[in-house]
Amino acid sequence: MAVTIEDLYRNYGILADAKDNLSQHKDAYQVILDGVKGGPKEKRLAAQFIPKFFSSFPELADAAINAQLDLCEDEDVSIRRQAIKELPRFATGENILRVADILTQLLQTDDTAEFNQVNASLISIFKMDAKGTLGGLFSQILQGEDIVRERAIKFLSTKLKSLPEDVMTKEVEEYVFAETKKVLEDVTGEEFVLLMRIVSGLRVLQTVNGRQQLVELVVEQAFLEQALNPADPDTVDRLLQCTRQALPLFSKNVHSTRFVTYFCEHVLPNLSTLTSPVAELDIQLEVLKLLAEMSPFCGDMEKLEANLNMLFTKLLEYMPLPPEEVENGENSASEEPKLQFSYVECLLFSFHQLGKKLPDFLLDKVDAERLKDFKIRLQYFARGLQVYIRQLRVALQGKTGDALKTEENKIKVVALKITNNINVLIKDLFHNPPSYKSTVTLSWKPVQKTEAVAPKRPSNEDMGSGGSTKKQISPQPRRDARQIYNPPSGKYSASIGNFNYEQRGGFRGGRGRGFGARGNRSRGRIY
Repeated sequence: MAVTIEDLYRNYGILADAKDNLSQHKDAYQVILDGVKGGPKEKRLAAQFIPKFFSSFPELADAAINAQLDLCEDEDVSIRRQAIKELPRFATGENILRVADILTQLLQTDDTAEFNQVNASLISIFKMDAKGTLGGLFSQILQGEDIVRERAIKFLSTKLKSLPEDVMTKEVEEYVFAETKKVLEDVTGEEFVLLMRIVSGLRVLQTVNGRQQLVELVVEQAFLEQALNPADPDTVDRLLQCTRQALPLFSKNVHSTRFVTYFCEHVLPNLSTLTSPVAELDIQLEVLKLLAEMSPFCGDMEKLEANLNMLFTKLLEYMPLPPEEVENGENSASEEPKLQFSYVECLLFSFHQLGKKLPDFLLDKVDAERLKDFKIRLQYFARGLQVYIRQLRVALQGKTGDALKTEENKIKVVALKITNNINVLIKDLFHNPPSYKSTVTLSWKPVQKTEAVAPKRPSNEDMGSGGSTKKQISPQPRRDARQIYNPPSGKYSASIGNFNYEQRGGFRGGRGRGFGARGNRSRGRIY
């Protein structure tokens, strides 16, 4: 005979009045458990009554949890929400792991209100037992269905940072780090970015040693021990994503040497043949920008001279010789070479940074003819630079406030930063002997300002010798359209690349260690 509303209230009254003799009324609790087989009203009452007396009947614990789970899967979303809301009351002792596992699986719901309730219940049991809750979450991340894995990782990436220190203790954070390393053995590109966001925010890793451990994680994912296949967009994509994740971790104490070395030895020689993973991305400029941002934090380099020589060679490619003159002293009819300021800024900055480590490179390591050729190119570039700077200053003269906020003028402001940077660096190299003392802030880097973000490292950790500002991993990547500025005069032109490439939705390719498309894990309910 089906349990009625009256049966539920009567047996609830028996249990409520029993006080210290609750365990003697097992039959009354069984009636309440049977309420899950009734109609909608009986189910809603059962969802509230079952957890209230759960702890008093350990011998019926499994039956009680299973009854509540049945309600969590009811066709009526309001009943499901009520059952999910009460689930944290079952999270006692050894049950915490099971409840966390269940709630994690329930993240796959497409109902917004239900999804929010699952999130709230997970946060609730987090505050009871953080490590136990994480055990359930990571169990599903490692073994659950893809949709559950995806949402569990996103839950951790958005919620962990908001939990107080008395919940996220040192022991708990170390557990997060250890489990995340297991997950990183098989991840997609998007998962990698989210997982790095999780571990980068852990307080226990906000030390030099902690950040070095994070860099080691990225190095392992980047496959820096393998040669680069420039024709494979997935390989290029992996390197770009890993480098972007490593960038905020570098400092004067956490060096970028392995990444800079890899770029010099494997990327620069293949720069012109790199296959872009994103159609609108200027892959060559993006690579050069990453190298420039890393170069101030490069430590002792094993093959410094060879890598400087590669940078020097690549710099020459982007610094043209002046056009030949005919007998009357006028330029020949051949087209004036274009000055690619954005590329030169990156290469010159990187060369300037590494050049500090071998200041006699241009004097002792470059033969006289090659050095003479370099100086001719520098002089020609510097002349074009001065004309371009004057044009930009005239174009921006007298403009303030809103006038500088138009797209055209914003591009001109960036162009002026680029050309001024190149001008400063060229002046250093014209010194005899060449000097490496000037500091510039790369044109695409934001103006340094105080930000209300998670633990701020000391300023000497934020600034390298090149003056480039370090930034926290952003909560959500920003994609700005690439901008190209055509100067007032046809004589000189430059591409001002401001396309901020960040991670794509995930990497293509098969599974295996590191990024790849993970196998489908359709397993159904595994409570």
